[in-house]
Amino acid sequence: SALGLVPFGIKPLLRRAAAYEALERYGLAYVDYKTVLQVDCAVQAAHDGVNRMTKALLEKDGVNWRQKLPPIPTVPISAQMRWSVPSARAPRENAPPATAPQAGPGESWAGHGALQLRRRAQTLKEEGNELVKKGNHKEAVEKYSESLKLNQECATYTNRALCYLTLKQYKEAVQDCTDALRLDPKNVKALYRRALALKELKDYKSSTADVKSLLKIEPKNTAALRLLQELNRA
Repeated sequence: SALGLVPFGIKPLLRRAAAYEALERYGLAYVDYKTVLQVDCAVQAAHDGVNRMTKALLEKDGVNWRQKLPPIPTVPISAQMRWSVPSARAPRENAPPATAPQAGPGESWAGHGALQLRRRAQTLKEEGNELVKKGNHKEAVEKYSESLKLNQECATYTNRALCYLTLKQYKEAVQDCTDALRLDPKNVKALYRRALALKELKDYKSSTADVKSLLKIEPKNTAALRLLQELNRA
C-alpha cells in the first residue's frame, strides 16, 4: 500500500480516512485524520474530517466516545519535518526526511519556532487524549493545561472541560467551554459540555439557553435533545 511505502504520507492517510468514513467506521477515520494533523497541522481537510467524525462518534457512542477509539499513532519528528519545509515545488513523497527545519524564502526562524510550539502543544494534547481513554482524567488535565500554555486551541479547551465534568469540577468546565466558544462561537461540544456543567450547578436557565443554541446549529443532535428533556423536567 501507499502507506507501506511512505509511512505517514498525507495523501494516503486522507484517502484511507475518507474510505473509512464512507464505510461508517468513524473511529478509524478519526484516527487517520488526527494522524494527518500530527504530520501537518495546517491540512484543512483533516480538520474538517476530525470535526465530522467527532460529531458522528458523539451521536453514536455518547460523551465517552473517546474511550472506544483505537490508539492514535505518534508521528516521529522526522516524518513531521519532511512535510514542514515548504519549497518552490511540491516535495516528492519519497523525499528523505529533513534533519532540521530550514527557513525558506520569506520565512523567519521565529515562524519555525511558532510551528514547533504548535507541534509540541499538539503532542501534549494527544497525550492527554490517551490518558482520557485510560480513565486518567486528572493527569489528562495536566497535559491539556501544558498544551494550552503553548497554543490556545478550541479542542483542547473542550477536552479539558470533559475531564472537569468527569471530576465534578463544574465551574472549571464552564470556564473552559466559555474560552472555547470565544475561539469558535458555534462549537457544538463546548455548548453541550457547558450545558451539562451548568445543569449540575443548577443554573437551569443558562443550561437550557446553551442547549437551544446548540440545536439551532444541529437540530437533530440526539444528546442535546435528551438533555433538553431532562432540563424541562428539572
